[in-house]
Amino acid sequence: MPERILIRADGSPRTGTGHVMRCLALAQGWQRTGGQAIFAQAETTPALQERLSGEGLEVVRLKVAPGTEEDAGQTAIEARSNAVTAVVADGYVFGALWQRRIKDAGFRLLLVDDFAHAEHYSADWVLNQNLNADPALYARREPHTQLLLGTRYALLRRDFLAWSKWQLEYPPPARRVLVTLGGSDPDNVTGKVIDALGHLRDWDAVVVVGGSNPNLAALQAARAPSQCGLRLVVDARNMPQLMAETDVAVAAAGTTSWELAFMGLPALTLVLADNQRANAEYLHAAGLSRNLGWHSQVSPESLARQLEALRTDALARTEMSRRGRATVDGAGAERVAAILRAS
Repeated sequence: MPERILIRADGSPRTGTGHVMRCLALAQGWQRTGGQAIFAQAETTPALQERLSGEGLEVVRLKVAPGTEEDAGQTAIEARSNAVTAVVADGYVFGALWQRRIKDAGFRLLLVDDFAHAEHYSADWVLNQNLNADPALYARREPHTQLLLGTRYALLRRDFLAWSKWQLEYPPPARRVLVTLGGSDPDNVTGKVIDALGHLRDWDAVVVVGGSNPNLAALQAARAPSQCGLRLVVDARNMPQLMAETDVAVAAAGTTSWELAFMGLPALTLVLADNQRANAEYLHAAGLSRNLGWHSQVSPESLARQLEALRTDALARTEMSRRGRATVDGAGAERVAAILRAS
């Protein structure tokens, strides 16, 4: 019988979809080793459910408040009934008590983390794929807790791996821009970027939004800026291709950062949530993107100026692309799956 893992990750208009999508990458890596993965979710969207089902993944709904002791109990019950090899959790609500309950139930636990949100760590493994991942962040951990830190463990979905030999061209000047600001974008930063494009000439823009975006109707009704062609894509299934067909990106400083780096696509980064601040700063310092800072402090006019500057600087775009490709090799999901299987 194939070894199974249970993945506890939620997605919603409130929490976004990043936790689920990077866990999908891990599930795909586990499947490639001959295993099976089951998702347990307390919050989700129809688009996420359809995506997971389309990958041949079983989805179990939990009627609990995420991160509670009841959540841990129901997760343990599902893990036991499915005879899983390990539990994987990704989300900022899975704190010390939740982890302890899973461990006390007898399961090995991998926790995917970004900024050391828990007061203590008892998971068997903590995975932080960000550039600022450092053991000092996890000083409050059990002796048995192993740390999987850095972009070596960046979780990329299967559809990106076919592009490992892709070489981006660097036209002077660039004229194709990809806008991708997460699956929910409740503050409608996407709308601000569209406004910025209205200040520019000779751009073609592809704007990717999630089906759970609360501003979807307004974005669909938006007119393309007079000097710029604009195409809106909802719940994109071909992100690598969209990245390959564009010259620069405007993106949030979340999990998409590693997809952009792998594809070698230069980017301007906006911070949409507090947990993205450090990542945006480290991406900028490493030369992988240009950090524009907190989204509300960036005007459409200043964003337009930054886009125009990057558009005309082919050398900067070439260097960003080179550094990105050198930072993320796409094998993170396989590495993590191998660790789970070997332990």
